[in-house]
Amino acid sequence: MKIAILDDYQNVALSLADWDSLGAEIEVFTSYIGDPDELVKRLAGFEVVVAMRERTRFPAELLARLTDLRLLVSTGRRNAAIDLAAARRYGIVVCGTGYLPHPTAEHTWALILAAVRHLDTELPAMRAGGWQTTVGTGLSGRTLGLLGLGNLGSRVARVGQAFGMETIAWSQNLTVERAAGHGVTAVSKEDLFARSDVLSIHLVLSRRTRGLAGPAELAAMKPDALLVNTSRGPIVDEAALLDALRRKAIGGAALDVFDIEPLPPDHPLRGLDNVTLTPHLGYVTRDVYEIFFRDAVENIAAWIAGSPLRIMT
Repeated sequence: MKIAILDDYQNVALSLADWDSLGAEIEVFTSYIGDPDELVKRLAGFEVVVAMRERTRFPAELLARLTDLRLLVSTGRRNAAIDLAAARRYGIVVCGTGYLPHPTAEHTWALILAAVRHLDTELPAMRAGGWQTTVGTGLSGRTLGLLGLGNLGSRVARVGQAFGMETIAWSQNLTVERAAGHGVTAVSKEDLFARSDVLSIHLVLSRRTRGLAGPAELAAMKPDALLVNTSRGPIVDEAALLDALRRKAIGGAALDVFDIEPLPPDHPLRGLDNVTLTPHLGYVTRDVYEIFFRDAVENIAAWIAGSPLRIMT
């Protein structure tokens, strides 16, 4: 049996689980393969593919060409980049893995603090011999807005409350009572964008959330507000965000996720001085990776035994 492990950028997968127990031929791909033809060529002969989150897309037209593929293991509990209906048509079992929510919540705060204290400017300045080149912004007494108050949003809210921030939230199904249970005030979407000093996005990407933060919403934000996205890039209208940032219509953005990943080297977001960027690091921690790859090995072993686990539907 041949197993392909895709998009292992740090080349750590084999060290974090007992792959030898599978008795299989394993190949690790440490670079992103964006061209579908090249991907089909590279994956020929592999019965099992382990995909890292949504780094590589598996639409119906690609799955149709992967004629040797029988098991697709995606790290995490869901993967919007896999056409599950097509996988079922082609007889490909798709399984997920466990996950931990706290690393993304922690990274959200790493981004917020880096942005309001201008760490992306001060850190390289210190290494270059500089000293105090910016003036930061405090958080106590300011308003933290949560676009989404689920598992992640509520974790981020608790940290904001510890900093002494007022916390408000909106989502399509959020009730006043559920928000109050987290010490958060439920508001309208319009109020969320208008009142937030820091607005952090914590929604699942879907048809109804794609482009949810569009031109009108960004136009309603305060001129010094910070937009933070550690969820999925397309929840924010990228063109509208670029326009707002270039015009300095908002204070800035702190982004871990993007419409296209990896973010192209010449992407205009990389050249703006009011943006803090990280390369989708929210879930990239050793404890999460250990769960991902341990469960991937377990999934493959269970599939070989005829009793697949954690099937995505």
